[in-house]
Parts: sequence; C-alpha cells; structure tokens
Amino acid sequence: MKASRIAAAAAVAGSAVLVLSAPAFAHVSVQPEGTAAKGGYAVVDFKVPNERDDASTTKLEVTLPTDHPLASVLAQPVDGWTVKVTKSRLAKPLEVHGEKIDEAVTKVTWTADGKGIEPGFFQKFPLSIGALPEDTDQLVFKALQTYSDNDVVRWIEVPQKGQDEPENPAPVLQLSAAEDDGHHGSSADEASDTTEKTAAAPSDTTDSSSSDTTARVLGVAGIVVGAAGVAYGVFAGRRRSAA
Repeated sequence: MKASRIAAAAAVAGSAVLVLSAPAFAHVSVQPEGTAAKGGYAVVDFKVPNERDDASTTKLEVTLPTDHPLASVLAQPVDGWTVKVTKSRLAKPLEVHGEKIDEAVTKVTWTADGKGIEPGFFQKFPLSIGALPEDTDQLVFKALQTYSDNDVVRWIEVPQKGQDEPENPAPVLQLSAAEDDGHHGSSADEASDTTEKTAAAPSDTTDSSSSDTTARVLGVAGIVVGAAGVAYGVFAGRRRSAA
C-alpha cells in the first residue's frame, strides 16, 4: 500500500514539474531595427512564429493604432507573400510638416503564395513607419494569425503594467526618448576636431621622420668611427710586437 501511494505521489509531482517547466507559447511580436525614437521614423519587424505542429501560418493581419495614426507606412516585399496595405479616412486629420493628412494606413495584410510559415519556423514582416508620436511611450498593434486549417489566433489583448501577460498579447512597440537636436551639433564638432587632428598629422610625421633619419646617420657615423678605432688599435699593437 505504501509503495502504491509513493508511486502515485511521484506521478503527480512529475506531472506538476512538466506543467511548470513547459515553455510559454511564442506569440506575434514587434521589434525595431535599431531604435524607435519619438518623433522619428523606424523600420520595425513583426516576428511571426508557427506554434503549431500540424498546420502552417498562411496569413498575418496587423491593425495599426488609430489613436496615434502614422502618416507614413511602407511595406517591404517578402518572398512568397503578397502584401496589401489598407488606408482609412481619419476622424481627426494629421498635420505633418505643415501639411494636413486626412487618411492613413490602418491595416497591413500579408498572405502566403505557397505553404507559408511551416511548423518549426518563423518569418519577419518589415514595415517602415513614421513619424512616431511624441505623446506616448508605446504603440499597440493588434494582429490576427491565420493557419492553413482556417484556425485564427487573435493577438489582441493589451498587456497592462503590473499585471501578468495575457494569454494572447498584442504586439507592443516601445518608443525611446526623442533624439536631442543638439546631439548632431556635438557630432559635427567631434568630426571637426578629428579633421583638424588629421590635418596636423602630416607635419608631425615629417618631424618624426627627420629625427629618425638624423639618428640613423649619427648611428652609422658612430659605427664607422668605432671600427676605425679598433683597426688603429690592432695596427698599433702589431707595430709594437714587430719592434
């Protein structure tokens, strides 16, 4: 009886370990190539893993935020996929570089021409976006991932600060602080200093070469003089021996 109880307890413990150690399912995410600074432009990649072992991902639909619409959205072609960019009229027009824009891209859809993303693989879908808003720290992109068996996974739950990650989190792009305009001036100053140092380098090299040449001449002269002294000493010694 004790042996059976111990075996049952061990089985339960083993199951618990398997559940706790099972990795969380991968989800659709978005990351910038470099930085995504407020007020600037960025290239972002939507990374789509296939978390199924019996179907391929054949479509990705990404909805762009309407509370912070983006005036410029450009899709990069992806081999084996057809991309469709959908624009919609804005409830509140944007003003970019003094020009009013009353429509913006609200959805981008990628559809596989062939098998799509097969089990065990992932695919990146790049977008060039901007200008990024300056009055928020993040942008939320809700996404729908469709599989070859017509199953649709809705990555639309917005993660909340201080709470556990939801089961189907939406891709969130974190924005960095706006770049300081003065930084470019500093870079220019540094470049100017480097140019001045580079311009001064030839004269320094010339002086160094002259010094090296002088030292070599003196060294050779010293060797010649020393050799002459040794020869004289040998000659004088032979004369004394002969006497």
